[in-house]
Amino acid sequence: MTAAFLPPSVAEIRDAEAIALLQKIERRVVQVPFQEGITAVATASVHYTPEASPPLPGATPILLLHGFDSSLLEFRRLLPLLAGSHETWAIDLFGFGFTAYVPTVAVKPQSIRQHLLSTLETCVKQPVVLVGASLGGAVAIDFALHHPSWVQALVLMDSVGFSGSFPVGQFLPQPLIELGAEWLYWRKHAALAAALVLPMMNPTLVDALRCSLLHQEMPGWKEAITSLTQSGGYADLSEHDRVSQRQRIAQVTHPTLILWGDADDVLGTVDATRFEQAICTSRLVWIKGAGHVPHFDQPQVVAEHLLAFARQTRG
Repeated sequence: MTAAFLPPSVAEIRDAEAIALLQKIERRVVQVPFQEGITAVATASVHYTPEASPPLPGATPILLLHGFDSSLLEFRRLLPLLAGSHETWAIDLFGFGFTAYVPTVAVKPQSIRQHLLSTLETCVKQPVVLVGASLGGAVAIDFALHHPSWVQALVLMDSVGFSGSFPVGQFLPQPLIELGAEWLYWRKHAALAAALVLPMMNPTLVDALRCSLLHQEMPGWKEAITSLTQSGGYADLSEHDRVSQRQRIAQVTHPTLILWGDADDVLGTVDATRFEQAICTSRLVWIKGAGHVPHFDQPQVVAEHLLAFARQTRG
């Protein structure tokens, strides 16, 4: 049985890992003090409690943040591998996934950050190992800089920050941005349509496409994508602070693990070493045979590195 707020097309998904995660997704109303006023946001999340009995002493909760035009479903292979020893959360960011769209609040870094803070205060209630994938990495960096006491350590997986943002978006006319959002929708649906008619198509690929499309059926998806694009995203993370004259990324002081697919065909591989050089407390680990989403391509390897890092940095 899946939650009523999920789109009807959820019934078409056959992947066992996806179904197991979809059955755990819940929404919890979080009161968020946005600039526009305190707003109730129905926030989608999954929560795994440790299987270890007793739990590892001092084990810090792990919180996973997904990428752009995605949802917590992208962690369906990784989450069960972390739950054995750590309390583990994955949430859908404000404006993304299965978290309810709020038309009165712009989707921008400030609102995403405030929603994340309120979600931590309401649900997790203690500092976390904050794990961000792609755009989620930029969200994690931005959050750690503004609310350092809520972050015990950072894990960045093929992270946006030096590239992957869209500063030009704030200068583009809204109809053009909406056209871009329509293209995102059409591209994935065209790929699914082609996969369904091609002979001998791998069912795993079909299910992966269905999972990547599911959140696009949620109300307000296109409006949220448009709103974030108009904000310019997280381009300022690579800029120099006017006071310190240091890049904002270089101001991160938390222990940081950088996991990067050595076959990333979205951001490439140059940014991995740029993060390692900018964050003095960081360590870079290449995930062999993985693309832009190493936690999907090589979940066991990613889990091993992440859990070892969490043990090293626990309180």
